[in-house]
Amino acid sequence: MENLTTPTHRRSVVSYVRRSPRMTPSQRVSLDAHRPQWVIEVERGDLVTAVAAQPPLDLEAVFGRVAPLIVEIGCGHGDALVAGAVAQPETNFLGFEVFDASIGATLGKIAASEVVNVRLVAADAIGGLTHLLAEHSVRELWVFFPDPWPKKRHHKRRLVNAAFADLAHRVLAPGGVLRLATDWQSYAEAMAAVFDNDPRFELASTDRFDRRPLTKFETRGINAGRTVHDFAYTVRPR
Repeated sequence: MENLTTPTHRRSVVSYVRRSPRMTPSQRVSLDAHRPQWVIEVERGDLVTAVAAQPPLDLEAVFGRVAPLIVEIGCGHGDALVAGAVAQPETNFLGFEVFDASIGATLGKIAASEVVNVRLVAADAIGGLTHLLAEHSVRELWVFFPDPWPKKRHHKRRLVNAAFADLAHRVLAPGGVLRLATDWQSYAEAMAAVFDNDPRFELASTDRFDRRPLTKFETRGINAGRTVHDFAYTVRPR
């Protein structure tokens, strides 16, 4: 696999289509009120969601302390991110999200929960993992229900692939955990094919992650007859 010790990885096909839904009034209020405090501004590339090459974040300065870091990719409305921050106040949480409505909703949950250990980056997580996070700086990396792109011709857009495994391995500390969840069988099989065959990772669990809240999105998948697949992979000692 490609060696990404020096973060030069570029992704020409993104795993999302940025058709952000219209924000509700409360989401707009939360975005305007709390973005300066909790959203990290970063240097942008050619696209509004792209992250330009830049030095890694100074996490001690960002959070005001030194603490373990958990990162969620595509944190949506912040259900798992904020619940995690409430349950683990000794841990820092960083979420990547590209949709303004979702960012506004997450900021509202942060404010309501009165947690101080959460920050957001409004940008593509692939660029974020490449440029914003130092090697081995992450304790856990969460990817819950990424867009499944179910049509075969669109599988190239899926987030979780061999190139993503390289990025995950670069940022995760030895013994760190990658947590994945999907309710699409073909995507679950693809995830397992990537990580079960990667000697850098070891399957630790396929049980449901007990700190992942049951969301309306997940419930819709269950009601549609889809099985939810959870994976937890640990990084083997280097």
